[in-house]
Parts: sequence; C-alpha cells; structure tokens
Amino acid sequence: MQVRVSSAQWQGSLKEGSGRMNLGSGAYTGPYSFGSRFESAPGTNPEELIAAAHAGCYSMFLSALLGKAGLVPTSIRTTAKVRLTNEPRIDLIELETEAEVPGLNNEDFQKYAQEAKLNCPVSQALAGPEIRLLARLMP
Repeated sequence: MQVRVSSAQWQGSLKEGSGRMNLGSGAYTGPYSFGSRFESAPGTNPEELIAAAHAGCYSMFLSALLGKAGLVPTSIRTTAKVRLTNEPRIDLIELETEAEVPGLNNEDFQKYAQEAKLNCPVSQALAGPEIRLLARLMP
C-alpha cells in the first residue's frame, strides 16, 4: 500500500497571510495566499492541485482500462476544472479528455471514459462534488 504525503504551512491571517505547499516527492514547492486562491494573484491554491491530481489519475486509469481491453492509446490529454464557490465550497469538477486510440469507436470510448470517471481513485476520493466529464476521441 502506498501512502503519499504532502504538506502546507500558513502564516498570518486569512487575507493578509501566506503559505507554502510542498509535495512530499519534492517535485513541487510553491506559495499560496488568499489572493492566489480567491483572486488572480501569483501562486497556487489547493483547488489547482486537486485539479492536477484528478487529471493525472483519470488519464492513467483510462489508459489502464483501455489496456485491459487490448487497446493502446497514442495519447490521452485531460483537463480538470475545480469550481470553488464563495461559501467556500467545491461544488463542481469538470473533466475534459481527448484521446487518440487506434481501433476504438466513439461508443466504446464513451463507456471507458465514464468508467474511468467513476472509478479512478481520485474520483472516488472526491465523490462529494458532482463530477462532469466531456470526452472526445480524436482521430
């Protein structure tokens, strides 16, 4: 069983403070603030990191499903949009994926795409918000 660890440190008040987020692997360390989360100031935010994790997990899971069916994708590109409301609350995640998969028709692709949406580990972990998916099979 794999356990992945990341950390964050925050200093100061909500609006005037700031912090740093660190991935346990060391692949990313960066600042975050009220401005980077609720406005358009430089830095990252938790929702952006959730989106990256979801897009990466979904793409890998879709590839695994296709592989089990004897199909090898040339490319899978996924974007995840995480919507944070003013409450604040994450109420929507939109996945958009484009895949090039030789020998696969669109009807079957849609089935694999939906199965990956429901069953990738990050989708399961984030099952609270509605997760929408737009999937396109590219020629």
